[in-house]
Amino acid sequence: MSLEQRVADLERRLAALENAHHTAPRLGEGDFWALHGFKDQLAELKAADGGVLFTGAVRLPTGEQYEWQHGALTEGLLDDDWTESAESFAALGHPVRLRLLREVVGGRRTAAELAELDEIGTTGQIYHHLRQLTGAGWLHTTGRGRYEVPPGRVVPLLVALSAAKP
Repeated sequence: MSLEQRVADLERRLAALENAHHTAPRLGEGDFWALHGFKDQLAELKAADGGVLFTGAVRLPTGEQYEWQHGALTEGLLDDDWTESAESFAALGHPVRLRLLREVVGGRRTAAELAELDEIGTTGQIYHHLRQLTGAGWLHTTGRGRYEVPPGRVVPLLVALSAAKP
């Protein structure tokens, strides 16, 4: 485990200990507990048009843990240029790229490990897909031929996958 990962893990543990006296409702206990808290914050901000919130706390098969939260006001989202998100969505729009992301999240981190997978394509095709994912920010390199999903993109990736389910 890298020093950066160890420090991040210690920070998460410390935050959990500091917040141990605050108990949030468990999933299934109460309706829309996260939404109610977010609506209270929106009221304090006097955000009449509302907003969106997505959040997550995940442990990957590799043992890495991530906690992440993002909120945005509706007004800002509706006023933004949505075409700026096209590259990010396009990178996720290919089955091989989604498979590569799944494998990287699952612990296959090197291009050589990814090249051993069935039905992924040639080495050149794999590198093409890895470049697309890296260019859109869904992956970054951590060394020679090693890739990972950046910590700030793990939960958003899972949110996007969750939102895409019918």
